[in-house]
Amino acid sequence: MTDDLHYQTILGLSSQIKSGDLSPVTLTETLLARIEALDGKLKSYATVTAESALAEARTAEAEIAAGRHRGPLHGIPIAVKDLCYTKGVRTMGGCAVLADHVPDFDATVVRRFREAGAVLLGKLNLTEGAMAGYNPAFDVPENPWKESHWSGASSSGSGAATAAGLAFATLGSDTGGSIRHPAAACGTVGLKPTWGRVSRHGVLDLAQSLDHVGPLTRSSADAGIVMQAISGLDPDDPTTLVAPVPDMLVGLEVGAKGLRIGWDERYASKDIAPDFAAAIAASVEVMAKLGAEIIEVTMPEKLREFLAGWPVICTAEAADAHRATYPDRAAEYGPWFREWLARGNSFSAADYAHANNLRAACEGAMRRTMQDIDLLACPSTAQEAFPVTPEISYGPIPERDPWQTRFTVPMDYAGLPTISLPCGLSELGLPLSLQFVGHPLAEPMLVQAGAAFESATDWHRMHPPGW
Repeated sequence: MTDDLHYQTILGLSSQIKSGDLSPVTLTETLLARIEALDGKLKSYATVTAESALAEARTAEAEIAAGRHRGPLHGIPIAVKDLCYTKGVRTMGGCAVLADHVPDFDATVVRRFREAGAVLLGKLNLTEGAMAGYNPAFDVPENPWKESHWSGASSSGSGAATAAGLAFATLGSDTGGSIRHPAAACGTVGLKPTWGRVSRHGVLDLAQSLDHVGPLTRSSADAGIVMQAISGLDPDDPTTLVAPVPDMLVGLEVGAKGLRIGWDERYASKDIAPDFAAAIAASVEVMAKLGAEIIEVTMPEKLREFLAGWPVICTAEAADAHRATYPDRAAEYGPWFREWLARGNSFSAADYAHANNLRAACEGAMRRTMQDIDLLACPSTAQEAFPVTPEISYGPIPERDPWQTRFTVPMDYAGLPTISLPCGLSELGLPLSLQFVGHPLAEPMLVQAGAAFESATDWHRMHPPGW
C-alpha cells in the first residue's frame, strides 16, 4: 500500500485539481516521468504522446483557474488501448499491417475523454487484432506483479499501465474477457459495460457482435467516473443503446444491504486452484456480512457445449473485420492471428449459424439463472497469472480448452455488464479477482457493489512491488 501520487484515485485527485491544490501540469509531468523511467521494462505503451499531453494539461489548468471545471476527469492523465482511433496519432491494433495507420478523426470514446477534459498520455500495447497472441514486431507487456507472467492478453498494456501507476485510468476492450483478464492478472478494477452502452465508432473490430469497450482503474468509483464519461447514444454507431446514461455513482454510499447476489459454489470452485476458490468464497461472505442476501443459483447445464460456439463467431467476424488486408497481406500478420483469421475464413455459413444458435441458447439460459437475483458472483478468470514465453505469446495458436472461458464468454454472449475486483493474493503472491455480473444497464449497481466490497477490504489498495 502507498500514498504515492501516481497511485491515488481519480475521485481523490479531482477535488484537489478543482480547488487548485494540485496542478494538472504537475500531475501529467509526474506520470510522463514515470513512464520514461519504467515503461522500457513494463512495455505497456505503444505510443507516448508527451508533447500533446502537456499541452492538454496546460489547457485544463487554465480552464479550471478560470472557473470552467468540466468534471472529475478534468486534468486527469489517462491512456487508451491502441485500438482506439486518435486523430493524427498512429492506431495500430497490435498489427504490423497497420503500423502506418494514422486516423484523421478520434474514436467516440477518445472524443468523449477530450470533452471531459482528460489528458491523453498515449496508446497502449495489445495483442494482434485484440485476440490472444502478439505480432512479433511488437512488445509483449510485462505483468507488473511478476516478470514473464501473463498480463491478461488483449488489453494487457491497459492492465499493466493501470496497475503500475502509469495512468489513472485506461480503456480496454472485451470480446471474450479482455477487460476482465488484464484486470484480474494485474490486480485492477475492470468494468465491462452492457453491449451497446459504449460506442465502438473508431475502435478497431475483433468481433463486432461481441466487442465491448470499458475502463480499467484502481477503484470502483473511478471506473464509474470513466463509464459516465464514455457512455451514451452515438449517431456514428448504430448499435449504441438509446437508454439514457444514469449517474454511475448514485449507489456509491449505499452499500451492499439488500443486494441479492447469486452464488453457484460448484461453478465458482470447480477446476480452479484451491486458494483462488477460497478467496472467491471469502469475498461472497464479505458481501453477506455487509447485508447482501446470498441466493443459490445454478449456471446453465450445457455451458460447456455453449462455449464451443465462441471461437467460430469470433474467428469469422475477425476475418470480416480484416478483409481489406487478409489474405492479401497475410505475410505481415504474426503466426497467432494469421492462423485465427484463416480459421475464420474456413467456416461455412452453416457453421456460423450453428454457433450463433449456441450463443442464443446460452443467453436464454443465463436469463433464467439470473431471474431472481440482482448480481451473480464468480471468479473473473479461471486462473491466476501464469508463466509465459515468447513462443506462447507470439504463436502459433496453442490448444485451447473452451472451458477456460466459462467466467467470461457467457457474459459477452449476452452483452451483460460486469465488474472485476481484486480480492486476494495467491500463494505465489499474484492477484486474484472477484467478478460481479449484472443485468443489462446495471452498471451503477455494479459500481455500488464494488464500492461496498472495497469499503470492507484493502485488496484494491495493494500495488505490485518494485514499481
